[in-house]
Parts: sequence; structure tokens; C-alpha cells
Amino acid sequence: MKKVLLAALIVLMAAQAAIAADPTVRLLTDVSGVDDKSFNAAAWRGILEFYGDSLAKPSKKGSAYDVITAQTQDMYIPNIKQASDEGYDLVIVTGFTFADALGEVAPQYPSQKYLIVDVDWVNHPNVMQATYTEHEGSYLVGVAAALKAKADKIKNPKFGFIGGIPGAVITKFEVGYVQGILSVLPGAQILDYYANDWAKPELAKAQAKNWYDSGVYCIFSAAGFTGSGAIAMAKEYRAAGKNVWAIGVDSDQYEDGLYDAAKGKSAVLTSMIKKVEASTLYALKAIKAGTFKGGVMVFDTKSDGVGFSDKNAELGKDIVAKLNAVKKDIISGKVKVFAKYADAKASKGFPQNLQAKDD
Repeated sequence: MKKVLLAALIVLMAAQAAIAADPTVRLLTDVSGVDDKSFNAAAWRGILEFYGDSLAKPSKKGSAYDVITAQTQDMYIPNIKQASDEGYDLVIVTGFTFADALGEVAPQYPSQKYLIVDVDWVNHPNVMQATYTEHEGSYLVGVAAALKAKADKIKNPKFGFIGGIPGAVITKFEVGYVQGILSVLPGAQILDYYANDWAKPELAKAQAKNWYDSGVYCIFSAAGFTGSGAIAMAKEYRAAGKNVWAIGVDSDQYEDGLYDAAKGKSAVLTSMIKKVEASTLYALKAIKAGTFKGGVMVFDTKSDGVGFSDKNAELGKDIVAKLNAVKKDIISGKVKVFAKYADAKASKGFPQNLQAKDD
């Protein structure tokens, strides 16, 4: 009897220890890696925060967690399989470009747990899917850009949007941004461009130069590391005295836009903050607590999953106050923001010739 009780106690203690122990995780990214200062960087921050580490001191990297960057998309499946074979408690992939690869691999490893960000159609019981209401956060920065143009008394202002690879997620950024602008300046001219790449900042920089030279006031990029090119161009022009702006994405990119650090002058007016770190933290905590389950998790304005940065003093307190009021209206449902281009196009005055795609 004592042996039976002892065995039961050992099993119980082992189970408790398994729950209490920190899980192991591998993050898999596209070619832009965790230095993209955007989407992947945010996912990485969530992992670091969970383990009590920092960018400067990733002390548990290589033991509790690590990251693998795929230089080409044909490495997605091999990388997912390798991480699964190595027995990580959680494998995280970032972005819809991983969807097909994960959809193929996940059924082959039914006991492996996965998190994919920005996807809601990889419906396997071992896959947690994190989605964000990017259109709501993008609406806010669109309002910010338009209010700033109005405050600067810009006549017939033009606004630009630079996307990475077209798809439903990037469409949410674009149509939300445009709706926000038009809510303040119904007659504003909107231009868009897709680089079809997440890691070519030279393309965004060239397009930004062309647009700024033609009178575009503000450019919002949702293009991963590619978008850093637009910020770089805005920095050069603002340093030269030209009144143009860039808007950051995913992370607060205020510091990336600094052109006069001593005076805190940044070319990034605001950033659409998408807290991807919230999803990586959520999944890791669920693994540790033993509550992980497949399905779709939505991080919206109400849950503080998306928002805007007010770090740049040049945005102005009045505009920040108005943005916070608009944010409350989105949360309450008073302001409704379309997520799909098809729905936005059906609304009065919305541009009919954007390059956005709903699929």
C-alpha cells in the first residue's frame, strides 16, 4: 500500500513540476528575422519577456528558447519539421506566408503545439491562431495623419500607403488607414504601392522619395523591414526641413525615425502598434498552465491588442486627446471600421482603385 501511495505521489509531483517548469519554444521567422523592427521583433519581445530576458541579455537563448530565420520560403516546411522533431513545447511561426507550410506539417505532429500569428484558417486542434484587428489601429493612425495635415494647414493633402505582399492582413492595415484619413478629410487623395517583399527597404525608400517629391504629406507602411525605407527617406527630408511624415507599424518606431536625437526630433509621427508580443506571451503562459488549446484568438482595440504611439511630442496633445476619444468610440461600437476592401469600397467616397486584396 505504501509503495502504491509513494508511486502516486511521485507521479503527482512530476505532473506539478511539468506544469510549473517553463516551456521551451522556437520562433520561426521569414527572411527579415527578429531585427525587422516590426512584426518579428514584437513576437521576439514577447518571448524574451516571458523568460525575464531582454534584447541586451537573452540569457536563456539556446536553452529555453531560440529563433531560426528562413532565407527562402522553401525552408518553411523543413524548419517547422525540425523544430517539431527536436521536441519544443511550442513552435511559433509568424505571418500568413507560413500558413500553407504549417497546415501541411501540423497534422503530422498531433502532439506538438503550434502558434501562428495573423492567420485564422489553419484549423487543426494543435494550432493556436492569433489574429489582430489591424484595421482598428490603422484607422487611428489615419486619423492622426489627417489631423496633423489639417493642423499644418496643408492644402489638398495626399497620403501614401506601402504594403509588403498583398493579402487579407495587409488589406486591413490599408483600408483602416484610409478610412481614418477620410473621416477627417473626405477629399484627401490616397496613393498605394506594394513591394511584394518583406525585406527590401530600398524599394520603399525609392517610392517614398517619389511620393514626397510629388507632394505626399504622410506615408504609412505595413511591409515588415521593407517599410524601414520609407522611414529612412522621411528622416532625410525632415532633416533637410521638408514637412513630410512617416508612420511606423507593429512596434513603436519613433526611435527609428530620429534625425535629431538631442532634440527628440523624429520623422515617425506615430506608429500603429500591433502587440504581437501579447500573442506569444499568451501562448507560452497557456503552455505553462496546461491550458493550451487550438483555435482563434482575437486581440482587438478593447483588449489593447492594437493602438497608436503618442511618443512623438510633435503629434500634439490636442491630437492625442482626439485619438483617444476615437479609440473609445471604436471600442463602444460608435465608430465601425471595415476590415475588407470590398466592404470599404461600398462606402461613400472610398477609393475604388487601390491595390488591396481580400484574399
